[in-house]
Amino acid sequence: MEEATIRMRMCAQDAHYGGNLVDGAKILALFGDVATELLIRHDGDEGLLKAYEKVEFLAPVFAGDYIEATGKIVSIGNTSRKMVFEARKVIIQRKDINESAADFLKEPIVVCKAIGTCVVTKDKQRKNCNGNG
Repeated sequence: MEEATIRMRMCAQDAHYGGNLVDGAKILALFGDVATELLIRHDGDEGLLKAYEKVEFLAPVFAGDYIEATGKIVSIGNTSRKMVFEARKVIIQRKDINESAADFLKEPIVVCKAIGTCVVTKDKQRKNCNGNG
């Protein structure tokens, strides 16, 4: 199945809690963007993220961290697309060294995993499902 990935740096505006901790909703927004790309590739339409059936927050995310969010479609129904998502921390700031120090992680840290379902109504499916792609 096709996979999509985006990478973003979490900024100070993303920090919602003390210690520059980023709200988990920001990670879910990244998953939404990945889902949109997958639906456009597969169906030619943005579709809608209908529901998450499972979300696990596994490690904290801080302002300054670079997060890579990946998703893939794992099953396809008439209008539904089941997807799995994973977000990994790939770069961390090292303020213990100085204000601009950072490390690229040889082993990314998985910060969140999720399973979700997206929907593209039949009338909006332009690729694959109706022979036009």
